[in-house]
Amino acid sequence: MLNNFLKEIVVMLVGKQAEPIADLLNSNKHVNEFLIAKKLNLTINQTRNILYKIADHGLVSSIRKKDRRKGWYTYFWKLEVLKSLEFLQNMLIKKIEQIKNQIKSREVKQFYICEKCNLEFSEENALLHDFTCPECGGVFSLKDNLGVLKELRKNLVKTDREMHIVSEEINKEKEKNSKKTARVVKKTKVKAKKTARKRFNQKKHAKKIKHKKNKRPSKKKRL
Repeated sequence: MLNNFLKEIVVMLVGKQAEPIADLLNSNKHVNEFLIAKKLNLTINQTRNILYKIADHGLVSSIRKKDRRKGWYTYFWKLEVLKSLEFLQNMLIKKIEQIKNQIKSREVKQFYICEKCNLEFSEENALLHDFTCPECGGVFSLKDNLGVLKELRKNLVKTDREMHIVSEEINKEKEKNSKKTARVVKKTKVKAKKTARKRFNQKKHAKKIKHKKNKRPSKKKRL
């Protein structure tokens, strides 16, 4: 499910053609941009354009490494999963709000349609055009709001369900990041203790040597 959400985000930002990049960027390590281009069968410039569009929303991180032999820099990229899910969550919140507003509007207002041109008008706009289509001159018909409302409510339920699953994935990712942070902190503490112990032992050893030197009997001068 997570992979599907990440693909949905990429498609939303870049387009369907860039969908496969989500699988490549969903990695624990940063991925070489030339490898991404090769896997997607794209030029490096096309690949970078996709990556830059995603980066504009802060959903990918990158590091660069210098090629010692050739002297140029190569970028490595990785999708920021938590930020991506939170981005999708915000998009879904907006979508839910829009659907609710549409439902509210359909419940209280009438809409008209030109069946030939398939153009829809609110009652106010229909009145401005004398209930006549500006494209073909045909007379408007009253739109069946019940069918539209049914579809909108169905869409609302579907979006609410997706929102719930995304929220669960966000909680999983936060828990995963917390455990990762805890492991790093623990590892850092262990390393710090080892370093401190090593320094303590070095100082202790230095003191012993110094003490031995001070205890050495001085040689008597020959007569």
